[in-house]
Amino acid sequence: MLSSTLFALAGLVSFSTAGYVLEDDYSGDSFFSMFDFFTGADPTNGYVNYVDQSTAQSDGLISSNGSAIYMGVDHTNVASGSGRSSVRLTSTKSYTHGLIILDLEHMPGGICGTWPAFWTVGPNWPNSGEIDIIEGVNSQVGDSMALHTGSGCSITNNGDFSGSITTPNCDVDASGQATNAGCQVLTSAADTYGIVFNKDQGGVYATEWTSSAITIWFFPRSSIPADISSGSPNPSGWGTPLSQFQGGCDIDNFFEDHQIVFDTTFCGDWAGNVWTTDPTCSSKAATCQDFVQNNPSAFADAYWSVNSLKVYQTNGASNTTSSANPHSSAAATATVPVSVSGGGSSAWSFGASSAATASAVPTSGFSRGGNGRKTRTFGSAADALIATATSAVEAVASNANDLVAEATVTATATVSVTGTGSSAAEITPATTVVAETDDSGGDVKTHFVTVTAMTYEEVTHDEKKRAPPTQDLEKVKRQMQSHRHLRRHLFRHRGSMEE
Repeated sequence: MLSSTLFALAGLVSFSTAGYVLEDDYSGDSFFSMFDFFTGADPTNGYVNYVDQSTAQSDGLISSNGSAIYMGVDHTNVASGSGRSSVRLTSTKSYTHGLIILDLEHMPGGICGTWPAFWTVGPNWPNSGEIDIIEGVNSQVGDSMALHTGSGCSITNNGDFSGSITTPNCDVDASGQATNAGCQVLTSAADTYGIVFNKDQGGVYATEWTSSAITIWFFPRSSIPADISSGSPNPSGWGTPLSQFQGGCDIDNFFEDHQIVFDTTFCGDWAGNVWTTDPTCSSKAATCQDFVQNNPSAFADAYWSVNSLKVYQTNGASNTTSSANPHSSAAATATVPVSVSGGGSSAWSFGASSAATASAVPTSGFSRGGNGRKTRTFGSAADALIATATSAVEAVASNANDLVAEATVTATATVSVTGTGSSAAEITPATTVVAETDDSGGDVKTHFVTVTAMTYEEVTHDEKKRAPPTQDLEKVKRQMQSHRHLRRHLFRHRGSMEE
């Protein structure tokens, strides 16, 4: 998709210093315009009814007074249907790397039946990772922080953070850990979560995401660093963080294109399943759902009060992408042309076509259920086309030194879009397979660049169209053909494979 191309371009840039400058300010009255409201069924099976922005506004679940953002839950009605009304917000922009600073006055934590979280997540969960910054259930004391990934990522205790590792393997299917547990760091500091946090008027959570580590700090209201308050954050002077996720994990291979999420759900796969093990909560009702359904007044304090949310990037470099496009199933056809450039003089050609089926695959999981979006796939037929094109371009590249071959796999699909409004739209995802040899005719290296013709905003909101993503693809191609060292840099940062 388009975000992959933008990420690839961002990966070509290196920086000489580590200073941070503001990229996006989510504070004030523009806050809600920078998020989408998720209204589907809770992927974590919570007893919750996520409502749209209009309903949330009219029912008093959200508000903004210019200086603070309120996001609450229904606390006046006995719940029915799918559960108690709440909101789940996902940022319309995505980020790879950066510094996320949240100044929070109040959170929904510490209340029986609740499962609130402030987190980030990439597409096609868990393959692009998930970062849980604030999370907890029921009467929990102290914050739970975690990463969720596919296989191959784990963390170690380097002694440079104050929290305790409870599970070290970030793989959601790791053996010896609860399913979807991921790698978790807990803190016993009561002022980081729930009742004590709110009593102390909250504080600031700062999350730094680099290629080497993901680090989370918490500062109580009375101890916020001056450089954060002044808008010139410098993590090097912040002291010991709550957590630092590093060790046996190549961060750039497991985390990219993350959206920022706030949500408050109830019961479900975590809060509901541990209800009977919480003596404070289990004494209130036989089950979590029974308590949440019949005690609306208990949730008057289950709200977020955000003073500010800011995203900084190193030297102002934008690693930002637009959000993906949720959709239902679609029929698609794909064709594969091949073009060749480089040191060889022979002409090569290859072509194939086939029908493929795109299926809507909802992300789900014990952690936070992915991002609630659908993941587009094009089935075995399109996969076979990409595999055939890959073999073809690798064969071409291996026949000459310093040669590049590429094939573009394009599939066009008509999809039914759900989100803000509903409409039909056409999308054209394209995957370019690029194979190259090194200057001495060594092993063939293959990497992929993918673009999507329509963004989420274009499909659901009919906003002003962005530049055609094919322009970005052509830019990447030109860079590959004229700067071999950039191609190698792209290879390292886009998950290439050697054969």
